[in-house]
Amino acid sequence: MSAPVIHPTALVDPGAAIGARVVIGPFCVIGPDVALGEDVRLESHVVVAGQTRIGARTRVWPFASLGHQPQDLKFRGEATRLEIGADCMIREHVTMNPGTEGGGGLTRVGDRGLFMVGVHVGHDCMVGDDVILANNATLGGHVEVGDMAVLGGICAVHQRVRIGRGAMVGGMTGVEKDVIPYGSVIGDRARLAGLNLVGLKRRGAQRDDVNALRAAFRAVFHGEGSLAARAEAARTAYAGSALATEMIEFVAGHSARAYCTPED
Repeated sequence: MSAPVIHPTALVDPGAAIGARVVIGPFCVIGPDVALGEDVRLESHVVVAGQTRIGARTRVWPFASLGHQPQDLKFRGEATRLEIGADCMIREHVTMNPGTEGGGGLTRVGDRGLFMVGVHVGHDCMVGDDVILANNATLGGHVEVGDMAVLGGICAVHQRVRIGRGAMVGGMTGVEKDVIPYGSVIGDRARLAGLNLVGLKRRGAQRDDVNALRAAFRAVFHGEGSLAARAEAARTAYAGSALATEMIEFVAGHSARAYCTPED
């Protein structure tokens, strides 16, 4: 059976695009510009508003609010979007806001993400694939989160911060600066504690590549000269390692913030 299953108490606007085998549970509210991919499941009391698209097989738990007006005083009702990928799990009380005109008009969430209870994804965020945000993790506006990053419970990420691929943010950590790919940050105000070696091992990273990354990390964050100069020197020295190159290019690239670094 390919027809959607819609509970009689749900309010679904006739203009909404509802895919095959979608299940919309009790007391959900779906707006006119919403598109739900096939096999999406909204458990109950879920509200999806605005120009919001949810990918196939994503499951949303009660009291999530997706696509409502962003929390930005500059917002004047312009048409902006929220795009959520496939196979995500969006737990209770999660909020995700669409973009703003000043930020490009789009908030994008990748595939296979897990967003635990009370997570907030602010306007104009770009969140990669296979990301985990634990309970009450908060992303300010314009935050970028790379693939496979893990953010601990009750952490808060300042607007326009970049979280690199495979990074780990500790619980209750305030992140005001960029976090390198595969970096691990902890503390009341995030400091770089080292590399997320456990995450790399779980993902099957090769030993030689991990060793090169560790050496590049020491070269970039310790030694003489500025951070930029050390990164430039490491670019050539570790050109043969994909992991090291990714980390170095992140540091050498443009940033609206400074970088989380180790304590002296």
